[in-house]
Amino acid sequence: MPLPYRLCKAYSLVSLKGDLMAHTCFTHGRVFAAVLILAASAVQAQNTQQIVRAPKVNLWMDVSTGGMAGMPEMDIPGMGGLMAGLGGMGGGGPGAKNTGREYYGSARGFHMMPPRILDIALWNGLKPGVEAAQRIPAGLRLGDKLPLLPVIPDKVVERKEGPRDQDGPTDYEAPKGRILFYWGCSPTVRAGQPRIVDLSKMSADSAAAFGSAFSGRFAPDRGAKVTAGYDVFPNERDQRSIPRDASLVGEHQIIGDAVPASFRFNLGPAHDVMPAIELQSQGTLKDSVSLSWIPVTNAKAYFLHAMGAQGDDMIFWSSSDVPDSGFGLFDFLSNATIDKWTKEKVLLSSGVTQCSVPKGIMAGGGSGSRRGGDDAGGMLRMIAYGGEHGFVHPPRPTDPKVPWDQEWSVRLRVKSQTMAMLGEKIEPQENARSSDRTRKGQQPNRNEPPPEGADESPTKGLSLPNPANVLKGLFGR
Repeated sequence: MPLPYRLCKAYSLVSLKGDLMAHTCFTHGRVFAAVLILAASAVQAQNTQQIVRAPKVNLWMDVSTGGMAGMPEMDIPGMGGLMAGLGGMGGGGPGAKNTGREYYGSARGFHMMPPRILDIALWNGLKPGVEAAQRIPAGLRLGDKLPLLPVIPDKVVERKEGPRDQDGPTDYEAPKGRILFYWGCSPTVRAGQPRIVDLSKMSADSAAAFGSAFSGRFAPDRGAKVTAGYDVFPNERDQRSIPRDASLVGEHQIIGDAVPASFRFNLGPAHDVMPAIELQSQGTLKDSVSLSWIPVTNAKAYFLHAMGAQGDDMIFWSSSDVPDSGFGLFDFLSNATIDKWTKEKVLLSSGVTQCSVPKGIMAGGGSGSRRGGDDAGGMLRMIAYGGEHGFVHPPRPTDPKVPWDQEWSVRLRVKSQTMAMLGEKIEPQENARSSDRTRKGQQPNRNEPPPEGADESPTKGLSLPNPANVLKGLFGR
């Protein structure tokens, strides 16, 4: 029996009163047309792109904690650039020139003093280069607000995109010796290591070849590109750093000419200043150096790096499970980058609390040093990544047809880092004793602007490691 022309299917439609029954009959053509209309509507809805208008007022906050493992916390005016040269090797060097006073940009680099740095940059596109202020919670212990002053361009280093600038000294001398790269947390040297770069086989004028020896992962800069028109803190009026036990938690507000009245945001415990890394070390350079640490609050991942010299040879080691020079990793990292590099086993996950430096890689050949040989020596750096936090006002409308007119945005980045001389014993109670001494007032807490015209060198009487001595022989000098 041939199929009827009209193939019908009954649908029972019950009214709200439940007393109406209806039967609707569709032909194949009508059903197909209805499906096409519904599909077209769905595609149109998916293809509707929301109009997004970027904010004209943006705030960047960089918060960094630094120090020397096993040493008392020191906060001496004018010492913000002490380790700037070392930090600059990582592509995340300081953004401030050495002016003898702290200025905006120091949080990017490696620092021991001041122990905690807060860098703030404001771009007010509605009225650039006009003084503003940031009201802060009482827990920050810096008064009720911080001045944001128009930047002085010649005090800020221009930052270029790329792993590292290879602008060497004008009196460049061809390097000699070798560079030996080791990697991985292991008490012994793993198979296939070290990777060796023989500098003597490179052309004296081949800066690119020399730079390639240090190539590795690099995270593009997501910080403020501070130029004329920005407002910054610290500045020429106020160079204070974050005091001990201070907190960013609470309400912050940006005020100033043409700044939106709505520019208020709250920071919670997850956005706070990170504590100092409590690093512990056991073992001499002749043995495997065992490193451990107390989990750092809000840390998303860790990375360790060591460097040393043996005659004309340079020795580098990193905690990465895969080969990487590590120089591009000492910087603020975005959350996506942290997750990616942790998955790739470049960074140690937040649950890791120990790592070993392979036995003897920096021991040297002599016997004059208690850490190793006459030419033994190594400097260790460690960083804990606190990640990145973003705020935009107002929130994004859920309806894609409604434009998102952003008024202001905030980008907050947090990290903590420390340094130690590799092979020196560092016990956990040393950090506790150091904290006690500081709280009792034996070390200055710079909660007020430093005095003008200090004649005496702030480093007088201090015995501090010199990175230049550790890196001797790199350029054959």
